[in-house]
Amino acid sequence: MNKVLISAAGRGTRMLDWSQDRPKHMIEIAGHPFLYYLLHNLKQAGFNEMIMVVGYKKEKIEDFLRAYQQQFKITVLNQFEILGEEKYGTVCPLVCAREILHGQSFLSIYGDNLYAVEDLQNFSASESYNYVAGLAHDEPQKYGVLELDAEGYLKNILEKPVRPPTNLINTGLYKFTSEVFDYLDQIQLSPRGEYELTDVINILAQKRRVKALPLRGQWLDLGRPEDIEKVAAYARSL
Repeated sequence: MNKVLISAAGRGTRMLDWSQDRPKHMIEIAGHPFLYYLLHNLKQAGFNEMIMVVGYKKEKIEDFLRAYQQQFKITVLNQFEILGEEKYGTVCPLVCAREILHGQSFLSIYGDNLYAVEDLQNFSASESYNYVAGLAHDEPQKYGVLELDAEGYLKNILEKPVRPPTNLINTGLYKFTSEVFDYLDQIQLSPRGEYELTDVINILAQKRRVKALPLRGQWLDLGRPEDIEKVAAYARSL
């Protein structure tokens, strides 16, 4: 498995002025756009075929990706052209990439997250299950929480529960088999007004088709301006 789906259509409104004229994935940190560090780790982990779903200020990402055409097989999909700007949510990139990835297993990752190379490599396992990356956290109630059964199968992902059943949070790193595409059309608008990828995962979990893998390395999420310094510290360590 060497294919990776990267979701990078959103603007990142929580980044405030940082994303006024560019997608947050293109915010420059320590001399490079954030996306540079994601691609660096994916390359180190052995992934060389990339499907990137773009939208907001797509030309900024497209210009950047031209420098990587010798390193990756790159397919760029415009979510806004395929689905329109009104349909929004984390399931949308899979809908856009369905025809390209159907019948295959692939890594799914958000373009504003960084994972250690060893964790990315762990998710390239060939076992015929879907996987979600979990991380023990002191404040799980602020995240999606993974509830597992005694055998390690995912039972449910609970979004920001008041009383979390575990301290294992969802970090947004997934390995999917082609069966994920069988359930996309069943997803309805969530209470937040979005089409949620976790709803698809919960359907698969009910069929005991999802397992959790714990992260061993660092996880960085570029969600707010205060996260920039954390990413910069990581970049300086490369």
